[in-house]
Amino acid sequence: MKSLRVTGEGGGGMVQIDMTGAQEVLAVRVDPGLVERGEREMIEDLTVAAMNDAIEKARVLHAEAMQEVTGGMNLPGMSDMLGKRYGTRVARAAAADLNVYRPPWLFTRIEHQRRRQGLSCAGQAAHKGGTIIMRMSFGQSMQMAQKQVLAPRMIQSMEILQLPILALQERIEQELQDNPCLEQVEPDGEDVYEPERVEREEGERELVVKEDSNNEDDFERLVNMAENLPDDYEERSRPSQGQMEADSDRAFDQMANMTARPETLCDYLQHQLSWFNLEEELRRMAERIIYSLDTNGYLKSPLEELLPPVPPDLNGNADVYRKAQLELAQKALTVVQHLDPPGVGARSLKECLLLQLPPGHPFEPEMRVLIESHLEDLQNNRLPQISKKTGMSLDDINEIWEEIRLLKPKPGAEFAESSVPSVRPDVFLEKDDEGKYVVRLEDGDLPSLYVSPYYRKLLKQAADADEETREYIKRKINSAQWLIEAIEQRRSTLSRVSQAIVDHQTRFLDEGPESIEPLKMQQIADRVHVHVTTVSRAVDDKWIQTPRGIFPLKRFFVGGTQNADGEDVAWDVVRIKLQEIVDKEDKSKPLSDDALVKELAKAGIEVARRTVTKYRKAMDIPSSRQRKDWAAEKK
Repeated sequence: MKSLRVTGEGGGGMVQIDMTGAQEVLAVRVDPGLVERGEREMIEDLTVAAMNDAIEKARVLHAEAMQEVTGGMNLPGMSDMLGKRYGTRVARAAAADLNVYRPPWLFTRIEHQRRRQGLSCAGQAAHKGGTIIMRMSFGQSMQMAQKQVLAPRMIQSMEILQLPILALQERIEQELQDNPCLEQVEPDGEDVYEPERVEREEGERELVVKEDSNNEDDFERLVNMAENLPDDYEERSRPSQGQMEADSDRAFDQMANMTARPETLCDYLQHQLSWFNLEEELRRMAERIIYSLDTNGYLKSPLEELLPPVPPDLNGNADVYRKAQLELAQKALTVVQHLDPPGVGARSLKECLLLQLPPGHPFEPEMRVLIESHLEDLQNNRLPQISKKTGMSLDDINEIWEEIRLLKPKPGAEFAESSVPSVRPDVFLEKDDEGKYVVRLEDGDLPSLYVSPYYRKLLKQAADADEETREYIKRKINSAQWLIEAIEQRRSTLSRVSQAIVDHQTRFLDEGPESIEPLKMQQIADRVHVHVTTVSRAVDDKWIQTPRGIFPLKRFFVGGTQNADGEDVAWDVVRIKLQEIVDKEDKSKPLSDDALVKELAKAGIEVARRTVTKYRKAMDIPSSRQRKDWAAEKK
């Protein structure tokens, strides 16, 4: 057995242990990246996992060797012996090969499923007269399994790495409130808190220990001093006056900079409705219609659904009542459609455009004809068919079409809330004296944290305290230390990943988007010696400020293809070249997708037709029929 060799792995090969069949360790190999990052606890956990894996493989080799020795002999108790020494998995295999009685703890997977349902097969099945006789019974068994579980420290480290700068600040502020063992270093230049001087009242005096007397009165006064202290008194550092003023100013600024609720479409229409002298019933129906409009100003619900229910005490025909209410709804809808913005209350695009036609416009009749009968033809650029049916010239149709384009297909969209998310870069890009791009993290506003020395001292002196108190303080101190280390690790990882990305995309920064190069996260992971998931967390929701603007870090990861010379070309470059070809084409004879493929091939970019079609639709480039300029063709 000593001549056999097995290799146990932990963490996907990050830690490997070589062992003989007699379970003698020969060598231990650790990934250099773990050592560089100082992941001591992870190395310990992975070493244990690799050791267990190697021992399990050695036991399997030993069991296989025992099978060769015993052959097919039926040795009583062999199953129990193998199960106790080599584990359940090996014992199952040995019991199956040696054809011996299986103890109750040796169950197949199907038998485990049956046992979870409340039944287990604990006996042997025999065929008698075509009938299967089975003995059913309840039972319990133990199963040993090995799996990797992320430690809380590792989970916290991954969460901190994934947070952007603003979310990280909120996380730190929350931790400062929740964890009393975590404190922050006061910024330089702030006033240090000094307690006010309190004048002693008459009869009060300092405690002076005299050697020539026992000072019984003074010591008794010292013992009773605790009665005059507040209940919430503790020996912790208080915030400075400057810090309290800064917190107060920051809270006031946040309240002052809160934006007021913008006026909605319903508020705007409701305000206009108050100008009309309407009957109360008609006004209520108009308000019902206003509050049924969608965000674009359309009325998608039929008027029949907006009618009030028939009163239970109605004296008369219910159909007559519904008909009267429907006529009232029609009048209310007419009132709403005359409100500003024009086109509001429409039930279709055609009705919306017709409501917006300005009275007295020189092309008002022609515009009405095109909207009512040829709106789909205009969308598909079938101008010759429109000219043939209406008798208008192509020039007139184009001119009228330009007037129709001035109308708003979504009149209520301007009232929709369009909140622009604020972006704060996590990484800044600068050039050093040698002209090389260097990244700098924006973490100056992050407070410098440290573990409270008061609680460290309290933990050392808490020998007489109860176990729950000691565990609480220890847990909070560990949490504070883990947070500080996770923030430092985030700073290091984000800096190295960002610098590797910038070094790869230097041409993009110097020449523009047309020079971006293909880049995968695995390339950056190999360069900085981390896992690809670490790179993904590091760039998630992170922004970088460059001389060309602010970009998300994920913007620099693009796929690509190869040109005719075998060089890698990013897909962004293909899209830019496609847009350039479409802009320069002859609009009287626009290029089809097949022709675009040939033009890209002339530029050294070999792509399939489906790729061109996909990019054209993603870039909102119309088809060749829709891009055709019929007036230019006539000329």
